[in-house]
Amino acid sequence: MARKGRTVGVVIAATMLIWMAAQWLGAQMGWPIRFVFLFDLAAIAAFIWALVVTYQIWRLRRDNQG
Repeated sequence: MARKGRTVGVVIAATMLIWMAAQWLGAQMGWPIRFVFLFDLAAIAAFIWALVVTYQIWRLRRDNQG
């Protein structure tokens, strides 16, 4: 359970950093909006995954307590 929590934290932090870097790099290099939008979709997918795993951790802790 603790390992899942650490994994979620790393995924959230890495996703945010990579997404911000991709936005900046896309603006600097003049990438088409469609290409930069792919990074947005990937970030949304990673955040949804993190939300699902966080919910699973919450349910597991709740079930273990009572």
